[in-house]
Amino acid sequence: MIAHIEGLPAGTLGFRAHGQVTAADYENIIVPDVEAAFALNRKLRLLYVTAEDFTGFDPGAMWDDAKLGMRHFSSWERIALVTDVGWLRVTATAFGFAIPAQFRLFHGSDLAEATRWVTESEPA
Repeated sequence: MIAHIEGLPAGTLGFRAHGQVTAADYENIIVPDVEAAFALNRKLRLLYVTAEDFTGFDPGAMWDDAKLGMRHFSSWERIALVTDVGWLRVTATAFGFAIPAQFRLFHGSDLAEATRWVTESEPA
């Protein structure tokens, strides 16, 4: 299941993953929100958090994630992944270089820092 993270500034989307994330979660929540946000913004920022009850992604969800990322390959400005899930941290570290945005990985206890980083303005 995917839940919205409210209270983020325009141009920043936030999602919290609970339990097993399915293709339907992507198709019904993430994809419409991302597409609507890109209709209004040239670049987007993303805060993605795995909740303590997160168990993983089904194959359809991983495919939808890959398709969404590729469709907007150069349109991401910053991405903050907040997780304590070991395999997800290893995967993000291994493939972080391929993400066409500023990318940072945070532990669950650093959610406030991640939110601050993903939403802060660039220095002039």
